[in-house]
Amino acid sequence: MPERPSIYEQEHEDFRATARAFMEKEVVPYHDQWEKDGIVSREVWRKAGEMGLLCFDVDEEYGGAGIKDFRYNAIIAEEITRVGAGGLGFTLHSDVVVPYFTSLCNDEQKQRWLPGLVSGELISAIAMTEPGAGSDLQGIRTTAVDKGDHYVLNGSKTFISNGIISDLVIVVARTDPDAGHQGISLLVVERGMPGFERGRNLDKVGLKAQDTAELFFDNVEVPKANLLGEEGSGFISLMLNLPQERLSIAAIAVAAIEHALDLSLAYVKEREAFGKPIGKFQHIRFQIAEMATEAHIARVFVNDCILKLNRGEVDASLASMAKWWTTELQKKVVDQAVQLFGGYGYMTEYPIAKAYADTRIQTIYGGTTEIQKEIIGRSLGL
Repeated sequence: MPERPSIYEQEHEDFRATARAFMEKEVVPYHDQWEKDGIVSREVWRKAGEMGLLCFDVDEEYGGAGIKDFRYNAIIAEEITRVGAGGLGFTLHSDVVVPYFTSLCNDEQKQRWLPGLVSGELISAIAMTEPGAGSDLQGIRTTAVDKGDHYVLNGSKTFISNGIISDLVIVVARTDPDAGHQGISLLVVERGMPGFERGRNLDKVGLKAQDTAELFFDNVEVPKANLLGEEGSGFISLMLNLPQERLSIAAIAVAAIEHALDLSLAYVKEREAFGKPIGKFQHIRFQIAEMATEAHIARVFVNDCILKLNRGEVDASLASMAKWWTTELQKKVVDQAVQLFGGYGYMTEYPIAKAYADTRIQTIYGGTTEIQKEIIGRSLGL
């Protein structure tokens, strides 16, 4: 396989070896069943916590490793993608949701929640999208009315990853209907709170083992102690955290591109037509050459973004560039790989067919390609 540009040092590769061994032992043998079930086991979360594969940036006093280096996050994304384990919500948990807890929790909340989030005993989700509001977060209608020592939460959310399995859900709600984006707050809703109901586990095109659900809130009493950050600061918190989410998706995209290239390269070397391997035909050789070039460019770009993120230099525009470009490229490369495999590429027992189904969501969640381009365009003064 082609040698790839690397930003990893020996300690990162040691961590990769641990993550890879975990995937082979604790994930690969069970993932087909999880796809049938539409959800992974809670046990795999606890085992991941034991192995130190969750929330490594959480401070040691709460059970984390205290390592604030996104290269470790990227390795988890790469190893999950390499084995096609789309059901594992580890990257959502560690890269997207838990940073809200680490940056916004007060000391009491940190002690209450962080140890369980690190150990895998508490699984997290974030509920932004509503039936009538997706990428436009200012259009949300879920309300939280101040009742003194608690809020009364009403509304619904949809397409929530980890929606069935989660224990803690950060809900984006409107606490002031007249304050625009300054009226949005973040509330932590816990499993078992009266009035908090989960709808069906949604039947998706791909990522079958990743539970994705509708959530309903009917007069849920959420204690003030479950407010994350200041009331009315939710929109700002979302804007600060979304770049890392988008870079996490880009890291998955690059890993998927490289995986599709590896599968294709191996296949065209062994598959014969007209008496020779199909990789010997100029058209296919050129196509593989293009895929390899694009994979290299994407890897260099995302590697640079990861190092910039570690230095605190990734702004919303750069994250949007990485997110839309890598995911659109992922769609293109995986589609080309299916074509190279021919009829076998359409058979679900082949990893490339599964990759094809799992790929399609990448340009949609985390903010659509169109929204990313809008963000970039505005940053250019347009």
